[in-house]
Amino acid sequence: MDLARRLFMAQAARITAGAAFVPLASVAQAGINDQPPRRDGDAAKRYAMLIDLRQCIGCQACTVSCHIENEAPLGKFRTIVSQYEVENEETGDLAQFMLPRLCNHCDNPPCVPVCPVQATFQREDGIVVVDADRCVGCAYCVQACPYDARFINDRTQVADKCTFCAHRLEAGLLPACVESCVGGARIIGDIMDPDSQISRMIEEHRDELKVLQPDKNTVPHVFYLGMDERFIDRPQAAPGLWDVRDSAGAELGYEYGEH
Repeated sequence: MDLARRLFMAQAARITAGAAFVPLASVAQAGINDQPPRRDGDAAKRYAMLIDLRQCIGCQACTVSCHIENEAPLGKFRTIVSQYEVENEETGDLAQFMLPRLCNHCDNPPCVPVCPVQATFQREDGIVVVDADRCVGCAYCVQACPYDARFINDRTQVADKCTFCAHRLEAGLLPACVESCVGGARIIGDIMDPDSQISRMIEEHRDELKVLQPDKNTVPHVFYLGMDERFIDRPQAAPGLWDVRDSAGAELGYEYGEH
């Protein structure tokens, strides 16, 4: 945790019917600027993910396996791989840039303090999760997330997001996206363990690692290796997979419409 702090300190969402049942007085009483105490998970660990963009081929295997593992509704995703066409500023040559995206499991998560019922909280091991039994679907956390990593699940009507597949980690398994990555681009592990693969890679590539939107001061724990500088902040571009059309040329637009 301290290592990550030293390294990296420097959508509009649809409001569901649940918001009608959250009066402003309740929000104030809940202490909207406070974070609930961490609970669950192993306090001796701090999970993080390193994504080696040099190995990502944009196959979307991670997107599909996550969708199946976590039973996300059609058109909603806990992780995606946005694909951009990048022009070389000197030669004009075009190339594809792949940007896997997911919840960043921040140490200073803006989604947590805005929850009026403290349904969103951070575990002892750093994983940010949603207590579906408490969530009222107000979507405050969806709007607060600077990474567009949350959505309201159409089926459950509560907030949904990547959890690093905490249920799999607790069973000694890798997250679905990591296990299915054909290029081995996703590495997850405990950064408190100096012998873990992710700790060794952080040490080896310390000066090359980047995080998304560092100016937000969220202290994200998804690190990127091989990141194009132009994509650290929200790029002025439209990922190609957003423009999905049928055989008649009509836009379908359901795949990544909210990402």
